[in-house]
Amino acid sequence: MIVGVYLQPRSRVTYCDTAEIKVELNDYIVLGTEHGADLAKVVIAEAQQAKHSPKRLAKIMRLAQPEDLQKAEQNHHKESEALDRCKKLVAELDLAMKPLVAHYNLDGKHLTIYFSAQTRIDFRELVRKLSQRLKTRVELRQVSPRDEARLIGGLGKCGRPLCCQSFLTEFSPVSIRIAKEQGLSLNPMKISGICGRLLCCLSYESKQYAAMKEKMPRVNQEVSTSFGEGKVVSINPLKETVAIKLNDQTVRELSLDELT
Repeated sequence: MIVGVYLQPRSRVTYCDTAEIKVELNDYIVLGTEHGADLAKVVIAEAQQAKHSPKRLAKIMRLAQPEDLQKAEQNHHKESEALDRCKKLVAELDLAMKPLVAHYNLDGKHLTIYFSAQTRIDFRELVRKLSQRLKTRVELRQVSPRDEARLIGGLGKCGRPLCCQSFLTEFSPVSIRIAKEQGLSLNPMKISGICGRLLCCLSYESKQYAAMKEKMPRVNQEVSTSFGEGKVVSINPLKETVAIKLNDQTVRELSLDELT
């Protein structure tokens, strides 16, 4: 069986072959990575095998034991200290970057620090000093604005926790065309998330809007109604109504079944 897991901190979904190990949704497992064993959480109970090449699947080592969870908790305290030290060194070296999250693998021998930056950064000196002071191997990894929002978290314009940190397992492409199709304001402040990119939720109803608009007349199209002939001045796909400017210059909002 193939399952999808989140490595800690919350990352993009990694797909794994469970082999003989029985796992369920929300179980913690120990996963073999390029940097050694690490803790992961099952977020997709059973993925479609056809979509994932067996050669690219990670291998589950075992279900997480109490001592694994305890070790991960101990590492969490070390991660806070490592992140603080990294921020101080970034200020000392005057680097234009923002450290976001630090993460030790399960045995504590490898530290990954995620950061954001507007440009490419030469952080070799930073890595060298961090490795010396923390006595461990250090890797710095630059992330995109969307991944930064996923790592840090927060509340969206709707007042709820960010989708990317609560249930989204993959980022879907979102274009300005989707906002236009839904008749939304094209003001970037209104249709962008805290990551500065277009809101992920714009895509949730995109197919529904497209299907509804296929049944509706176009703006400026001439139509006939029981009140006389007129032109379409606007449409409301959600209500399935159309605003018609009649020949006597009055405007009426009519449902689709009132048009002929």
